[in-house]
Amino acid sequence: MDESPTNPEVSVALVDYGLGNLRSATRGLERAGASVEITDDPDAFAAADGVVLPGVGAFREGMENAGPLREALTDHADAGRPLFGICLGMQMLLTTSEEADHEGEGEVTGLDLIPGTNVRFDVDRKVPHMGWNELRVRRDHPLVEGVDETGSKQADGPMGGSVDGEYAYFVHSYYAAPDDADAVVATADYGVDFPAVVANDAGNVFGTQFHPEKSGETGLRILRNFVEYCAGR
Repeated sequence: MDESPTNPEVSVALVDYGLGNLRSATRGLERAGASVEITDDPDAFAAADGVVLPGVGAFREGMENAGPLREALTDHADAGRPLFGICLGMQMLLTTSEEADHEGEGEVTGLDLIPGTNVRFDVDRKVPHMGWNELRVRRDHPLVEGVDETGSKQADGPMGGSVDGEYAYFVHSYYAAPDDADAVVATADYGVDFPAVVANDAGNVFGTQFHPEKSGETGLRILRNFVEYCAGR
């Protein structure tokens, strides 16, 4: 497989707020062709072509740790620039989460860039949900288009070359429930049909509940799509 950079001029700021799998995310983004800076400096967000908000852990801790960066992240998004949340980072794009209430910690406010809440799985299955699940693309968005190993757009395949029908790796107990159903780009099933990819109306703020950096070729497609999207902004 060709791992040469597809867009080496694209710079990505990977947000370091103490709860992300930064090493794996960096490697994935670099394989996708980006130049990556791990940073907690808001000035670096402004200088980058795109910002990635990773995350593993609890919603409250994530928002508390990222609190000093809230204004910089929302300013970046409000300016129409790409902001990509991964796993907990995706959940932080929403308004609230049931997680804090479930833990007896009260309500915590997310970034509110995609209005909605995060809800706990209430199914007769093991929680956390951990493993590979099939993606079902529900609407068009640049993040879910298909690319081949050279970075070129696919001309065929499911949904005309999208990641529809491909598998991604999930680890989570909560899932996004956006206020607007149109915010759902792709879903997966775990006893309930839940959002696997979400995006705002403008399309520049988006997230994956799964970990693209751990999702093999499907994840690499997603990351390459992100890099290409940043290059075109």
